[in-house]
Amino acid sequence: MKPKAAAAAAVLLLPLTACGGNAAAGDGSTVTVTVGYQSKTINTVTAGTLLRSLGYFEKELNSLGDGKHYKVQWQDYATGAPITAQMTAGKIDIGSMGDFPLLINAARGKQLDQPTRLVSVTGYNLRGGLNTIVTAPDSKLTSLKDLKGKKVSTSIGSAADGTLVRALQRAGIDPDKGVEKLNQQPAVGASALSSGSADALSQFVAWPGLLAYQGKAKALYDGAELNLPTFHGVTARKDFAERRPAVLEAFLKAQAEATDYLDDHPVAAAEKVAKATALPAEVVYLYNGAHGIATFDPSVKPRLISALEQDVSILKAAKLTGDIDVAAFVDDTYVKKALGTSYAERLAAAPPAAASEAWPKGADATRSFTSPRALLAYTARHGKDLRAAYVPDTTTGTLWFADKAVWVADGDRLLPFVTPSTAKAYAAAHAGARTVPYREAQELAS
Repeated sequence: MKPKAAAAAAVLLLPLTACGGNAAAGDGSTVTVTVGYQSKTINTVTAGTLLRSLGYFEKELNSLGDGKHYKVQWQDYATGAPITAQMTAGKIDIGSMGDFPLLINAARGKQLDQPTRLVSVTGYNLRGGLNTIVTAPDSKLTSLKDLKGKKVSTSIGSAADGTLVRALQRAGIDPDKGVEKLNQQPAVGASALSSGSADALSQFVAWPGLLAYQGKAKALYDGAELNLPTFHGVTARKDFAERRPAVLEAFLKAQAEATDYLDDHPVAAAEKVAKATALPAEVVYLYNGAHGIATFDPSVKPRLISALEQDVSILKAAKLTGDIDVAAFVDDTYVKKALGTSYAERLAAAPPAAASEAWPKGADATRSFTSPRALLAYTARHGKDLRAAYVPDTTTGTLWFADKAVWVADGDRLLPFVTPSTAKAYAAAHAGARTVPYREAQELAS
């Protein structure tokens, strides 16, 4: 293990040695519930940013009718690590974070005798598309193999780091010795990429899409190429859940209501999240829209838990955790009770089919198209009147900005790809297929 990685592991431990009282405290009639969330990790919005803006949790608490006055404290963080630190110090009751941080949450909780439980899921992608490796716009790197010997920024212990490790392994590169890994917060890594002090950046939502939208990065590797589920979830302190089950169930009911709002009003939801986070609404919609990279559902799907069990080996190899009893960490009893008869329907639900979309200026809804070619023809006619246009990758289904995608002309078909390598692979396997610039693809579609 490299010194920087070892230092990162030590840092994760340091704040957890602090002591603190119970977060859900009060004077008997007043109860304060503290929720840790990540406003800019926008695949947790149904348990954080959007939920907070809608006020659904407070509404559910007020309807408990138990004679108590509830106060909710919302605490915003950039990553899951400080939420875990505060939870194991007894200062946060409920938190949301990605799958790798969830495992660290489980490990630290057990280590410090402050056990936590995974109680619901927020945003997920069954192929792994929530994490992306990007390079600078003028970078000559075109595939993962080009990263050998290069400097790659990521956040060690995050889901994006897990994607980087697995992707490098599949490319035949030792993730510890084959690249120089820079352990950095997402914003720091973005700056490092722009300044040239990092050759690539592996990060979670919404950073890759944001940088691509701003013209500060281009995709090198789509995490969905791994075809391994990745997700974000809600974790609660075990003692809090047992002491105040009605409060936790109120939170999970509110989360489900926020999920329904996002599904029913995807554009309005994107605008609300954008206002709260200062992220462009077009980037929020890329991930959280009607056909976005993420699907939101509070049910705890077995396929996601199976993927979580596979993630343990990555963290163990990095010496960030030891063995983790995933089965003991997962507790879906609270969400099942909170959602009642609707839980089985949510559990069986599948992500919506991929589709191309255009978002006209001033519109409160997007337009869907039956094919990427049809969308291209529309953008050629209405480009100046559009906020954004989105297309699903031909091989992974990952949604991407149409003007940032790599296009392949194959006969009369025009096919989008997130990365140059997947576009090149397709063209090589199909006689006569060739990559074309976006403008040419529009012309061919018109």
